[in-house]
Amino acid sequence: MEPSHDFETLSFEDAMRELEAILEKLETAQPSLEETLSLYERGQALAKHCATLLEQAEVRIQMLNGSNGTELG
Repeated sequence: MEPSHDFETLSFEDAMRELEAILEKLETAQPSLEETLSLYERGQALAKHCATLLEQAEVRIQMLNGSNGTELG
């Protein structure tokens, strides 16, 4: 597993893949309590990173829509 503070260079897609791997491991591998806590902590951090990237994408879309006078939906 990667260091816990490597999110600056982690793409949304890579973060989602890692989250999926963590979920699979938690569901199937029966890790120890300590490993479960570590995986949960990493998963929470990844989820927060993904949410931040989505928010940034939404802001960019809003800026683009505002710059040409059109709106989606």
